[in-house]
Amino acid sequence: MQQKRLFHVLTTFITTFAALSYFAMATGDGNSFAHIVIKESHKHVPSTIEHVYRQIFWARYIDWSVTTPLLLLDLSFLAGLNGANILVAVVADVIMVLTGLFAAFGHNNGQKWGYYAIACIAYLVIVWQLVIPGRRAVMAKDNKTAKLFGAIGGFTLILWTLYPIVWGFGDGARKLTVDGEIIAYAVLDVLAKPVFGFWLLFANSGNANTSIDGFWSHGLSAEGTVRLDDDEGA
Repeated sequence: MQQKRLFHVLTTFITTFAALSYFAMATGDGNSFAHIVIKESHKHVPSTIEHVYRQIFWARYIDWSVTTPLLLLDLSFLAGLNGANILVAVVADVIMVLTGLFAAFGHNNGQKWGYYAIACIAYLVIVWQLVIPGRRAVMAKDNKTAKLFGAIGGFTLILWTLYPIVWGFGDGARKLTVDGEIIAYAVLDVLAKPVFGFWLLFANSGNANTSIDGFWSHGLSAEGTVRLDDDEGA
């Protein structure tokens, strides 16, 4: 069915972009070093300044800036969210990822945690859109779709909550090594993208009530277009 093929297209895009970013990181591209200056004040001795250089895989943020909005589109179309709620969720998601990138390259702890706080606020906006309007929208659909949205949406939010926790211990507090951070993000990405995608496609394959009409199925409407032959005959 043409309408339901959109879920397959979005999921294919998600895994394709993720694979490209991991190929770049695995071959030595998509990374650089952030320079962090840590200044400590002391009472009886001069202040000390420490320069820290930490490897940042910025290709991961480019991946997230593309794949996470697509993941939100999957969930939004499944729930039947309207265009206004989808727009708010996607914009908040882009803000979340970009401020996360700015936080990773912050020159001092104040700057890093400031951007991190903004990213967390943007994430709460996404949670609100999925939990409140999303749940309200999906309740108008059949019970099978509502249960699927509740399960896969909850799974996604749990995973997405773990990302800022990993960032906080990694790039933020630098308590987690770069290798540990890479492993943690890799596990989360596998669960949040291919596992999410296969779950959505297989669980939704036999559901005839999640078709998506409108532009995706029928193209742009001819209503309101200018017709030259009508003008000529006027």
